[in-house]
Amino acid sequence: MARTNFDQLLQAGCHFGHLKRKWNPAMASYIYTERNGIHIIDLHKTVAKIDEAADALKQIAKSGKKVLFVATKKQTKEIIAEKAQSVGMPYVIERWPGGMLTNFPTIRKAVKKMANIDKLMQDGTYANLSKRELLQVTRQRAKLEKNLGSIADLTRLPSALFVVDVMKEQIAVREANRLGIPVFGIVDTNSDPKNIDFVIPANDDAKDSVEAILTACCDAINEGIEERKVEKADEKAAEAQAEEEVAEEAKPKRAARKPRKVAAEEAPKAEEVAE
Repeated sequence: MARTNFDQLLQAGCHFGHLKRKWNPAMASYIYTERNGIHIIDLHKTVAKIDEAADALKQIAKSGKKVLFVATKKQTKEIIAEKAQSVGMPYVIERWPGGMLTNFPTIRKAVKKMANIDKLMQDGTYANLSKRELLQVTRQRAKLEKNLGSIADLTRLPSALFVVDVMKEQIAVREANRLGIPVFGIVDTNSDPKNIDFVIPANDDAKDSVEAILTACCDAINEGIEERKVEKADEKAAEAQAEEEVAEEAKPKRAARKPRKVAAEEAPKAEEVAE
């Protein structure tokens, strides 16, 4: 499997951490050195951690489960949306709705409300509303779409969370930890990695850095999805073959009974023999 290599990460600026005075001591093992007051992340460890995370994400996708991508930082919103959409995964790029995981049924109700508004608009139910009432409904629909549109297809809790900047998205991380949902996170030198199951030490501010890491992880997810499709196709083919074999085994039995019936009809009756 093709993974992001050391040179790609270096070129993308993944090695640039935060100022030395802002560092979190828990990230010490991932820091290579300090230069001009800025911590430099050990990219060899980053490469190894990306590979580890990508393998785990591939298995999650292969089993048909969902990974929820979270990044509400302005500079990373577009890349998260693009990459998550490319592999058909849900994502959150606006404000994290508190209780989205721990109070998931309520979030689902809001999503269903959005779908219900669409249905009523299409069947003409809202045709008799005044302009003011229609405007209120339209605004409500737009607000729901902005905050929850990207998770409309998430019918059950995700099997994993992928977070960019674990410090900014600490509420999402806490909710996932509480529910035992594994967290994949791009962790910078100013963050605490202790609540992250799959730590990817890297620059979480630069768009190029985030894109390089997401590309490797999403490629792995896509591979898992494709392998799942192949396995399903093989299973269907095997079932079809098994059905054909059963049908073939049944044919000779029916054919064997036919000659005996014909023989019985052609055999002379006992009375004819006696004559």
